[in-house]
This record gives sequence, C-alpha cells and structure tokens, in this order.
Amino acid sequence: MPADVRLYGIRHHGPGSALAIRRALNAEPPDVVLIEGPREADGLAFLVADPTMRPPVTMLGYAIDHPDNAVFHPFASFSPEWVALRWAADAEVPVRFIDLALANTLAAWPDQVQPSLGDGLERPSDPLGELALAAGYDDAERWWEDVVEHRHGTSLFAAIGEAMTVLRQAYQPDLVPTDPMERRREAQMRVGIRTAIKDGFERIVVVCGAWHVPALVDATNTKQARSDTALLRGMPKTKVAITWVPWTHRRLASATGYGAGVTSPGWYHHLFSHPGHDTIARWFTEAARVLRAGDYGASAADVVEATRLATSLAALRGRPLAGLVEVNDAAQAVLGDGTDTPMRLLSNDLIVGTLIGRVPDRTPMVPLSRNLALEQKRLRLKPEAASRALELDLRKPLDLSRSRLLHRLAVLGVPWGREVDGRRTVGTFRETWQLQWEPELEVRLIESSALGTTVESAAAAALAQQAAGAPSLTELTAAVERCLLADLSSTLPGIVQLIADRAALDLDVARLMEALPPLSRTVRYGDVRGTDATALGSVLHGMVVRIAAGLAPACISLDDDSAAAMAVHINDTQAALSLLGADLLAAFHLSLAEVVERELVHSSLQGRATRLLADAGRLANDDVAKRVSRALSRGTPAPDGAAFIEGFLGGSGTVLVHDADLLAMLDGWLATLDSSSFIDTLPLLRRTFGTFETAERRQIGERVRTGQAPAAALGTYMLDPERVAAGLDTIAQLLGAPR
Repeated sequence: MPADVRLYGIRHHGPGSALAIRRALNAEPPDVVLIEGPREADGLAFLVADPTMRPPVTMLGYAIDHPDNAVFHPFASFSPEWVALRWAADAEVPVRFIDLALANTLAAWPDQVQPSLGDGLERPSDPLGELALAAGYDDAERWWEDVVEHRHGTSLFAAIGEAMTVLRQAYQPDLVPTDPMERRREAQMRVGIRTAIKDGFERIVVVCGAWHVPALVDATNTKQARSDTALLRGMPKTKVAITWVPWTHRRLASATGYGAGVTSPGWYHHLFSHPGHDTIARWFTEAARVLRAGDYGASAADVVEATRLATSLAALRGRPLAGLVEVNDAAQAVLGDGTDTPMRLLSNDLIVGTLIGRVPDRTPMVPLSRNLALEQKRLRLKPEAASRALELDLRKPLDLSRSRLLHRLAVLGVPWGREVDGRRTVGTFRETWQLQWEPELEVRLIESSALGTTVESAAAAALAQQAAGAPSLTELTAAVERCLLADLSSTLPGIVQLIADRAALDLDVARLMEALPPLSRTVRYGDVRGTDATALGSVLHGMVVRIAAGLAPACISLDDDSAAAMAVHINDTQAALSLLGADLLAAFHLSLAEVVERELVHSSLQGRATRLLADAGRLANDDVAKRVSRALSRGTPAPDGAAFIEGFLGGSGTVLVHDADLLAMLDGWLATLDSSSFIDTLPLLRRTFGTFETAERRQIGERVRTGQAPAAALGTYMLDPERVAAGLDTIAQLLGAPR
C-alpha cells in the first residue's frame, strides 16, 4: 500500500496554524512526524517531553571551532512545529527533522556554489504579503489573521498549498528556487520524506513552511530523487553542536530583526492559549491587570466597554473576529484615555510580552553555561526577559557574591547586568544594576567556554588576556579595578607586574596621570570587598614620584586645548591622591608649586595649581591674593588673566560667593579693561561663569549689585547719564519691564 504523505504548510509562529496542526494530528494520527529543521535536532527532540521544558525556547546550533558562527531555531507555544513536537511526544510517535544539517549550513561554502541555480525571479521577501495584496489587503498580518488565525478546520492546509503553488509559479515557473542554499534545503526535505517511506512508515505528516509545500509534492518521483542526490553530493561540512536554550517573546518580535518574527508575540500567545468566544474579554482582563500594576486606572466596567467596542469595530470592518488593530483601538479609547503612555506599557508587557522560556537541567550545555546556571540558582538570580533594577548591599554576603558574578560576566563580555547610577559611589557598599537576559548571551558564553569551565576561571583567563594585550597604561590600571570588582585575585600579581614594567618605561606624564585614578581607587577601597591590594602600593608610589618630577616641564608651552586636557588630569590626580594620605599628596603639591612659578606655563594651569594649593593650605591667603592680583594686573594680557581666573575657579563659583575680596578684585579688573580687551576676554569669561550653578551666578550678581563687592577702580570713571539711561531703556525692552 503506498504511503499517505500529508503536507501541512504553516506559517512559522502562527497560532492559527498551530491550532490547525493540533486538530489535524488528533483527527488523523500519523506514524511519524517530519519537521522542517536541522537534522541534528533529532537528538534533542526527546527533551520536549520533559515537564520542565517551557517555551519560548530555541535550538542553538554552532560550529565547534568557531562558536560565533551560530544559528537559532526559535519555538513559541504558538509555533506549529512546537505543537507537532509536543503532540508527537505525548502520542509517543517518532519525530524527524528533515532540513539540511547544520554541519552543512554552518560550513564555509566555496564560491562556485553561490551563483543562482534557477531560471525564475528571486523569491519574494514576504510571500504572505503578496497573497494579502492579491486579496485586497495592504497588511499581511491582518490578512493572515482573517484567513487563518480566526478560522477553524483542517481544509486550510490544502488552500494554503494551492495559493503557494500559484505564487511560486509566478516567480519560479519550474518551482526551482533561484537561491542555491534553498534549492538544497528542499532537496534534503524530499530526501527525508523518501527515507521515511523507505523505513516503512505509512502515514506521514510533514510540517514545513507554506512556501516549500509545492516543492515537496512530487518527492517520490524517481527523476527528482536522482537530481536531489546529485545536488546534495559533496557539500562542505564542519563539526557542530546543538542544544536547547531559553528564548523570549521580545526576541520573537520582528522588530528585533528576526526574519521569521511576528509583530505581536504576546497577542499570538494569547490567541493560542485562549481560543474561543471569550478571547477578547480575557485579553482586556489581562490588559487591565497590567495597567493597574503600572498605576493606571482600569475597572471591570472598562473591560466590558473595551470588549464591546473591539467587537463592534470588527463587525463594522467586516472581520470574523476582533484583531489586534481593533483591540488596540478599543484599548486606547477606553483604557488609555486616548493617550499613548498606557498603550506603550501594554505594547511592552502584553502585546510583545516579556515571557522567557525554560529548558530542563539535563539539556546538553557547555560546562561554562552549566556553571552559570548553578550560580544563578545558588544566588537566587533568575534570568528574566524584562529589565529590572537590582540594588546590592556589599556588606551582605549574598549581595557581594551577586556583584562578583555580574562583574565576572562583564569581563567575559556577557552583559547580563549593566551597572547604573544609583546610591553607589566609589568606596561605598552600594551598587545598582539593571538586569535583562538576552538569548544571544548564550552564544557569548559558548564563545568564552574555551577560557574555562567556570565563570570565575573563564573571567580570570579573559582578564589576563585583556591585560596582556592592553595598548595603554590606563587600560592596564582599569583592568586592576575590574579585577578587584570581580574578585579575580589570581590575576592581580601578573597585572601589577605589567603595570610596573609599563610605568617604568612610560615617560608621558599625562598618560601616567590618566592611569592613576583607577589604581588609587583600587588601593584605597580594596578593603570594601575584602581584597588585599597592598601589592599595588609600591607601583603607585613610583608613578606618583615620576608624575611629580615631570609635571612642571609637561605644562610648558601648551596650547589651549592641551592645557584644558592637562587641567583635567591635574584635577583627577588631586582627587585620586586625596584618597591615599598626606605623603603622596605632599609630593604632588610640591610639583604644583613649581607649576605656579614656572615661566611659559599656560595661565589656566597656573590658576588651577594656585587654587589647589590654596584649598590644601599650602599657600597663605596673602600669597594667593598676590598671585591673583598679579594675574589681573595691567601688565598681564587680558586673555591670560581670564585664563588664570578660569583655572583658579575650576568650574565652581563658590569661592566668589564667599570671598568678597576676591570678587571685588575680579570686578575691579573687569572695570579697568578697555573695550578691545573686554571683547577679547568676554568669550572666556562667559565660558567660565557658564559652568557655575544657577544659584551661584545669582548670588554673585546679587553681591555685585548690592555693592558687597565694591569695584575699587570704578570711582575713577565718570558715567554719562544719557548713555546709562539709553542702556537701561534697551534692557527694559528686552525684559518686557515698564519704562
């Protein structure tokens, strides 16, 4: 008796197709189920029966020698292939995957197989869009909902097959794909069908993308079999591995760039999970729950009204059931008060969805992934698709361990968590993280698996590699800080030696100063995490000695931009050394005193050095006043005086608020400038005062206005009353004040 081969053409991730597949399999149970998918997946199919397996999940296949060469095959609860897998597992019916093997698709193909092998046009990028357009729809999603998702019966598979045959003949008259890889894929599927027949199966079901159905109808043709054999001969191969990993609804969305994605995974999950007359009412009930959780009002009466409106809109538009368009329109009108903010919440949490899948513990994993899973379980850190904040108190052992894990993953390039601004400051016991698990992180783990079998050992190896290849001393000292945060003490001696060697040869003072802050934080706050960083002390001391010796020469003959950069380094070095005690800071202050006295040093740097020495009590008030007075004297060019003031104030007007004498001195200096000097100086002064806080500027202006900062030289000038009146009139017009 000839085999009965039934071709069920489906839409990947289509709930209507999934429900139809389930009905068809229940109505006419097959002996074997053949599914479009890589042949290596046969060895993973048994895990579908595990009760702990929960979609969305994906098969992840990768080349063993190049783990970054990977491919995902996602399944959701509403994916027809997943429904077929689950049905087969429950019915104890064998499953086979009949697409090309990953060993072939992930191999490097020679150039000679790339040219087109067909005579027709290229396959349309969206076959469903073509059918929707032919049916008078401008939206393929809406057409599919009306024709498939909202209708029942198994006869739709025959209709889909007919429609795809007509469409393919329009593009490929001989049904031969123009793409060489697609042609081989369909050849392999036909081979899979013939193999099942040869193995004695009589009732065979093939679940594949609707586009492929016309090419599989004539699978048993002898001539076709010979052609397929020839086409598949000599394909390149590579060693591959395959496993199941969790997936998310967000990654199923087409907006993420996933080629077979859908616009609304959460909506499709709802359609599949709650088919029947109360589908829409259930949807709005869930929408109300989401809105209430987000502090938006949504009552039971709103749910009833939204359901009625969506149903009415569907009837007015001639649709068999309210679709997502009608549901969104009704939700915005009733639940969203006509605004977009609640709708964005519904879109993220409900329409797209935040569901993340789960795979059994016995799923094949690389050792590194398994170790991470154990760490996540031990630390009670569950991977979630939704972004969430995590506050850590490093004084608690659990939170400290969580912090170390997140920092180690960051070293590996697996950014499960991103540290954000929160209550944490340098040296405190607080950290704030934003966590969000992405399926692609599984590939990152596989890529890092060659570095070690545990997160700790792999991170240590990765950090050692990064340090060895660090192009600058700054990156080396940053690696020390990462070492501290991740508690990778085994790598610390090697990195410290690299820093010592590099610092001994580096004569660039700016680079040494740039590298100093992370090193000083490591030395100062090692005890916060219980890490012994004393080995860095001698390295740090040597760097400070070289900085102190070379700072003054490094500040000579700098242009404006270079001086601004050096000022930043000086500020950072001052802040860094303030953490470490008086001895190192004293050596740095001696070098600043030399900067103040040196000729040809940029005025802004002299001003900055003067201010830092004054704040540290290294300069008496009289000496500070003399230096400021000298910088603002008639013998100093006005731009140089303005640059000195910019450096001296250092982005803060507090000193002018509290020091009336200094404010009077600056006010008097401005009053003595001629018009040309004032015009040359104004941009720099404006930039300086523009960095002050609004309150500081207000208080400075008030002090000048009330005479608390008397302009010493103002009395030597006579003001013209008519010119003053004209100026005041112009100001009044600008301010809209009465004149």
